Amino acid sequence: MGRTLVYPKVQKNTIHRKDFRATYDLSTIHSIINDTPVLHVSFNSLDPKDPFPTILPMIGIMGSFAFPSADLNEPLDCYLHGYVSSGIMKQVRENPESGLAITIAATRVDGIVLSLTPNSHSYNYRSAVLFGYGSLVDDMQEKLWAMEMITNSVVPGRWDQTRTPPDKAEMASTTILKVKIVNGSGKIRTGGPGDEKKDTEREDLLRRVFTGVVPMWETVGEPVAGGAGRVEQVPEHLRAFRDDTNKVNEKYAKTAAVEKI
Repeated sequence: MGRTLVYPKVQKNTIHRKDFRATYDLSTIHSIINDTPVLHVSFNSLDPKDPFPTILPMIGIMGSFAFPSADLNEPLDCYLHGYVSSGIMKQVRENPESGLAITIAATRVDGIVLSLTPNSHSYNYRSAVLFGYGSLVDDMQEKLWAMEMITNSVVPGRWDQTRTPPDKAEMASTTILKVKIVNGSGKIRTGGPGDEKKDTEREDLLRRVFTGVVPMWETVGEPVAGGAGRVEQVPEHLRAFRDDTNKVNEKYAKTAAVEKI
């Protein structure tokens, strides 16, 4: 049996409230990051007059350029896709040695948990937070590798179905940010409602209030042709992506509604 690697518990990443839902397993945390279409990336401004941290929606994926075959249970970097003149990229350039301190957050909602009282309502969810230092990817081979990996993380196989590689202008305007992960943690809720004894002993509530879970999952719709392309038939890689994604998301949400995963 292979060993399960975990992020070390320190003050910054340790989950205290309902810590039985916490996870520090690399594989689980990295999976949540990879399964979330939009990550939220936060960092502090270098301007002492600006008291507010910045939070950006970005596309990202876990990977290792040095060890491309590394699986999710191994230490990985987080590659983020951005525009060359964006604020975060400018700030990274001002921290070339230490890198920019960055927090990455991801959340998936899998169901609405309906309880006897509003105070006990909840979500079934998967969430993860990573802490690390971001630097720009200057090596062209690594940059191209990361761009392909990020593209295929959105729609598997899409890179080879398009005009590639990007030309010089596209490579110049696109910036890849590599975040060296220092630590992380995750939190997951599955199962049905958890009502308090004072409510479950009230027969009037039990007979009047519906309790349970409304499963929720992200659905990929039928591709709609448009733009300059003349291909009307939906390619097989898109059909497979739609069918596989919907099947996996629905199965997880429905399973999470009735049992601990």
